[in-house]
Amino acid sequence: MAQTPSSPRQRPRKPKRKTKPGLRQTWRAWASLAIETLSLILTALLAIIVVLGLAATHLHGTGLWDNMLPFAAVVLSLVIIGGCGGWLWIMLHRRLVGVHKLLPACIAVALGITAGCLASRDEFLQEVRHLRILTGGSHEAERVSLTHQVFAAYRRSDLPQMQQIMKRAALFLPVIHEAATRYQVNEEVLVGIAATESSFLPRDSKDGGRGLFQITLPPKSAVDDVRKQLALQSPDWLNDRHNAFAAAATFRLYLNEMHDDLFLGLLAYNIGPKNGGLLSIMQQYGAHDFLGIQPYLQNLPRDYPIRVLTAALAWRLWQKEGQLLRYEEASNALHIQNIGVPGL
Repeated sequence: MAQTPSSPRQRPRKPKRKTKPGLRQTWRAWASLAIETLSLILTALLAIIVVLGLAATHLHGTGLWDNMLPFAAVVLSLVIIGGCGGWLWIMLHRRLVGVHKLLPACIAVALGITAGCLASRDEFLQEVRHLRILTGGSHEAERVSLTHQVFAAYRRSDLPQMQQIMKRAALFLPVIHEAATRYQVNEEVLVGIAATESSFLPRDSKDGGRGLFQITLPPKSAVDDVRKQLALQSPDWLNDRHNAFAAAATFRLYLNEMHDDLFLGLLAYNIGPKNGGLLSIMQQYGAHDFLGIQPYLQNLPRDYPIRVLTAALAWRLWQKEGQLLRYEEASNALHIQNIGVPGL
């Protein structure tokens, strides 16, 4: 019997590894759920801010029955509504998934985008300010009070004259930016100091002030630091760069002394080191903050921080709007408040 030739022996092939069925769909489902959850959380947080802001506006006060208990009821209502809303969304989620797997995430994202757009409106930012007052306590109340003093001073300003000052400021921005960066102080506030001191017309004054920031008798430690930073033997206060560095170094020194309290730092900058400076005056009268020391000071130093921050606000508006808006026209007041005071 004839034998058929044997066929070449073939090696068995290894089976290809297959990805687990549905792994890609699982990742998609988890990603969709994450997007849905984050969008709903964003929407809920923005809604809570609005409700609490409105409650803080209409229920502010210290009365137990008229203020505190109604506000507590609002908070409790938010908890209950949030729990019920979460449960209803879970029920709705199951039905929406039956229509299309991505439909719940799409609706949640649409809600989040809508809430985000509403949050960019001036009205929402106003509710944020009300909530900040509620949660910030006495420190926030002081900040708000002083901020409105700045807005009132801006409203009374001669805007055409202020606009000319803002135009002159552009020439000095490079040295101000350099000095502000080196000493880690707010650049807009430093612009406000220069505007208040010299109106950006550097000169020698009758009271002894010199140059852009009207440097008179800066603290020795600030002068020594300027010498070190600029590798100088003797700074020339009519040199804009030297002058700006001296102002920034002095301002930083007083901010450190006043624990970064902007109003007290500006006040100390204006008073200077004479007779122990602001710190000595505060200890003498037992004052611990700007509102506490304000009544004991002469008009000029007392109003100095307000004038500086008014100029800083004007500079911010000039940069953002290209003009100085009149505070009392149309909705400008709310818009300017939302732009905010530099440093605050």
